[in-house]
Amino acid sequence: MTLNLCVLTPNRTVWDSEVKEIILSTNSGQIGVLKNHAPIATALDIGILKIRLTNQQWVTMALMGGFARIGNNEITILVNDAEKSIDIDPQEAQQTLKIAEANLNKAEGKRQTIEANLALRRARTRVETILESINRF
Repeated sequence: MTLNLCVLTPNRTVWDSEVKEIILSTNSGQIGVLKNHAPIATALDIGILKIRLTNQQWVTMALMGGFARIGNNEITILVNDAEKSIDIDPQEAQQTLKIAEANLNKAEGKRQTIEANLALRRARTRVETILESINRF
């Protein structure tokens, strides 16, 4: 038996197929989901979604915060944005990370600092998603 995983952004469906297992980052830590998981709705943090496919391969995806609903072997993830690791350009991700770090260093005031920290977390997550897919945890 498998789980049906659907990852949605405001603009598109990023994933819609059966999987064996997922590991996702919630606001209170990581959770793993297998078949027959207890029903839950949870807020998601900016982080990496790890997906074990039915052929036992693992795939990673960068999630940019949102919500997940789990129940009846169906997982629906609604996020602000999501990118599969294979869709992330490593050079562009590294460049974005450098820019985000520089912007944080020159941020002035509370608002700029908060926005720069958020951009840095997003950039780091994209780079870490690529590294996770290479290392295959």
